[in-house]
Amino acid sequence: MSIAAELSRALELFEFPFMQRALIGGVFTGLTGGLLGSFTILRQLSFFSDALGHSALLGISFAFLLGLNPSAIILPFAVIFALVVMFLLERTHLWTDALLNIIYSSSLAVALIVLSFVGQYKGGINHLLFGDILAIRNADLILSAVLFCLCTAFIGLTLRTQMLLTINEPMAIARGVPVATYRTIFIVLLALLVGVSIKAIGVLLVSAFIVIPACAARLLSRTFTHHIVASAGLGAISAILGILLSALFNLPSGPSIVVMQLAIFCLAIVVPTAQRLAL
Repeated sequence: MSIAAELSRALELFEFPFMQRALIGGVFTGLTGGLLGSFTILRQLSFFSDALGHSALLGISFAFLLGLNPSAIILPFAVIFALVVMFLLERTHLWTDALLNIIYSSSLAVALIVLSFVGQYKGGINHLLFGDILAIRNADLILSAVLFCLCTAFIGLTLRTQMLLTINEPMAIARGVPVATYRTIFIVLLALLVGVSIKAIGVLLVSAFIVIPACAARLLSRTFTHHIVASAGLGAISAILGILLSALFNLPSGPSIVVMQLAIFCLAIVVPTAQRLAL
């Protein structure tokens, strides 16, 4: 079968509601992931997002064990976990990367142990680890849209302050900016993004989903504002291409999206190099 025929067959899949929901959800989470990711990498919180992703699996595993709806548990659990991690980071004298390594590794270990007691999920947690586009429902789309609007409003209304906090936090403190409040709001939004993205991206890949488009955009941008816009745009584009790749070759949605993000990142490395050689 030719490539054109395969592409046509894949596009026909988007006539089905579940694929339409996957595409819309991918765009919303891609935009939000890129938006928050641009600040996440500049504030060196990439490892923090990884810890949040592993904590999401812990919350899901407890929901399964207790017979609760995981969708109703994951968002509050992610927020509470993020606030606890922040508290530990502020109260301990350990290195940040060391403490986060302890947190995300132990969270994954406890989650897998808990899942071993849940009969229907023994040996069958791939959709949790790597994402499943079929799991996206209308309620998830609404959550994704609301979260995107909240993040856009927060960043848009406080853009100058966010830039100052990112570039020079001591100066922000000297100017009387409530740094702790802004940091807490950002962390809560990041935790909500992780919780919303789990179904499509998976626990193991959600951190890459947030970080890679932002890194690619950083290579292509000359100003802070351009970086934010480019990061959100690349997040959405990679989500669309990843879902298309998933439909075309019957691949898991999460890995497909991350692979497309990696391809875009590699192109972002090549483009500036080519421009320098041209000069």
